[in-house]
Amino acid sequence: MGPVAPPTVYRPFLNGVYAVSAGLYRLGAQALPWLDTPAPEHHTFAFDDTYAAFIASKAAAHRRAAWEYLGEAALSPALREAALTHVARTLAADSGGRVTWDGQTLRNAALGWQATLNLRWNAVEDLQRFEAPLAALVQDLTPLHALDFLGLNAPEDLAIVARDPASGRDWLAAAHVLSPQHWDPRDKLGRDFVAVHTPVAGSGPMNATAPKLVDAVVSRGPFVRFAWGISMTGRLDHHPAAPADADRAPGTAFDPDAAFLRVERQTLTGFPGAHGALFTIRPFTYPLRGAVQTPAHARALAAALRTMTPEQVVYKGLTPLLPDLLTWLDTRLLHSGL
Repeated sequence: MGPVAPPTVYRPFLNGVYAVSAGLYRLGAQALPWLDTPAPEHHTFAFDDTYAAFIASKAAAHRRAAWEYLGEAALSPALREAALTHVARTLAADSGGRVTWDGQTLRNAALGWQATLNLRWNAVEDLQRFEAPLAALVQDLTPLHALDFLGLNAPEDLAIVARDPASGRDWLAAAHVLSPQHWDPRDKLGRDFVAVHTPVAGSGPMNATAPKLVDAVVSRGPFVRFAWGISMTGRLDHHPAAPADADRAPGTAFDPDAAFLRVERQTLTGFPGAHGALFTIRPFTYPLRGAVQTPAHARALAAALRTMTPEQVVYKGLTPLLPDLLTWLDTRLLHSGL
């Protein structure tokens, strides 16, 4: 297995504007401006030294109530097979040797399990376990199906969007989302792009381009995009039915030592022959003091926060936090002399 690196640091606020937009970058081709050294990225799955924390969080959510986080809605066997084959193959390619895939059996040398998968019909066959560094994290879990097994091996969450080739209608056909940020995956299943994103404050202009956007994702990817916000805990799972914590809880005040920048890195890979696409969603949680290290970072984040509409402030859970957060950022600029 290859060396384990710390998570990549992304700062999507560096343009000084908060916007809800497609923001698509061509994976493997276009440089990402959010990196300290802008460059293209080629990977779908990000294996780093937080892998154990992701699997532990996913296992806890699965153990608590798996059905609240995953499901299917009119997913065709052809699209399931195309998307899950891509997941299995790319997990192996991106894992630094931790995961292998021979076209039938996926083996994870870190988690100590392997299974033969029928990806077209979503079946798990011949699940086997063996000694491994992180085997204890999943030793009591039984995957429900092939999508579940693949999702439990990946840091990223998974979603599959289908599109009817005759009518052009699209819908969320499958979800395996164990690290949601204050939304319920069950509310999105079977709904089209516009319905899925309408609750997102400021999504109107993006939704107006939905047919073209979905066509681009299905036919002209792969792409990568980012979304971001401020969280008052580093917990990954904020399903509405999960046990409450300090994030967005009544009475929670801004504390720079308890705050996190939460960035979601999403990849979008289309399968035009199967009429759909795979979305991967990977949250990165950085302590705010680590994410805002320079006056330029503080200035850009403060500027971006000030461009939020009142509706976006509410949607992102920042209403009680924003005044003190901006004061903290402005104070850092004042003390820097810039």
